[in-house]
Amino acid sequence: MFLRTFGWSFGIAVVGLVLGFLYGGTTGLALTAILAILEVSLSFDNAVVNATVLVRMSPFWQKIFLSIGVIIAVFGMRLVFPLLIVGITAKLNPVEAVRLALEKGKPEDPGTYGYLLHQAHPAIAAFGGMFLLMLFLDFVFEEREITWLTWLERPLQKIGKLDQLSVVIALAVLAVSAYTFGEQADTATHQRISTVLVSGVLGIGTYLLVNGLGEFFDVDEDEDEDGDETTPAKPKATHVVGKAAFFLFLYLEVLDASFSFDGVVGAFAITSDPIIIAIGLGVGAMFIRSLTVFLVKKGTLSEYVYLEHGALWAIGALAVILLVTIEYEVPEVVTGLIGVGFIGLAFVSSLVRNKRADDAPDRQPEAVEV
Repeated sequence: MFLRTFGWSFGIAVVGLVLGFLYGGTTGLALTAILAILEVSLSFDNAVVNATVLVRMSPFWQKIFLSIGVIIAVFGMRLVFPLLIVGITAKLNPVEAVRLALEKGKPEDPGTYGYLLHQAHPAIAAFGGMFLLMLFLDFVFEEREITWLTWLERPLQKIGKLDQLSVVIALAVLAVSAYTFGEQADTATHQRISTVLVSGVLGIGTYLLVNGLGEFFDVDEDEDEDGDETTPAKPKATHVVGKAAFFLFLYLEVLDASFSFDGVVGAFAITSDPIIIAIGLGVGAMFIRSLTVFLVKKGTLSEYVYLEHGALWAIGALAVILLVTIEYEVPEVVTGLIGVGFIGLAFVSSLVRNKRADDAPDRQPEAVEV
């Protein structure tokens, strides 16, 4: 199963390394490998969270996630989207944006592709940060039987009974972030604050729209399956299908985009060549997709029940970091270590819980206090 799941990833990795070598020689080959490893190491929490959504989708949509979804992730988010951002913020047409990208100017030099992308970072960080924050808040406010950080999650679940609390908190965090991190001592202060506010509201709105549509069509299709009172009720499908599955797929793509925004901008610290960045991050993105499917097929999330909790707390930390990067630089290694730390602790807690269950098979395993 391992080779069947990761076969395409290894194949794409070989092709990507060859393209990196043909495009940039040994330097291009090395940079492609470094960027691919960086993407995988920083996005493990992304794979875990994606797996919690993908497990609800049918095998057909899982294949779509690994095929069309990868095309969107590699070419759309790692290559086309940065070009669109630069084109829109600098008011350039597509041809000029591509020409500017191929010039490979350094991010420190005004007017270069990397510089313009860094200038657009506050908007990118606000959108991605608020989308991920909404995901985190909805998770910690949702009432669930199994808790990890019980001393904290239980009280949050109680206050989470207040309707739309996650939206209220997200808007408050956005306002504070805009006027704290969006302010700088120059004439563009008010413009920057408004950019952060608008981008953050769009991030919240996108989450509510995509997540809401997925839930709406899921319920709608369940009602269609139930039929009227004279029709025998059919057993509900294990996986969502149809429009509900499509919106779950769309939700996964936006989620991946929120994770990848900062990685694309941060990759310019390694190289200013957008082609090498797209190849390297694309190879890493393919491995993350395969890892997501592997976690689903192995039933890892049901075996190690705290992994989802660890990944969502890592997402909460990433959301905060993204908002901080509106004004301050945060090294990629810090972001990666925080994510790995949460997931590592969750994995160890899961192992302890499973051991307790094995030692006392007649008793329900207790929550592990962390």
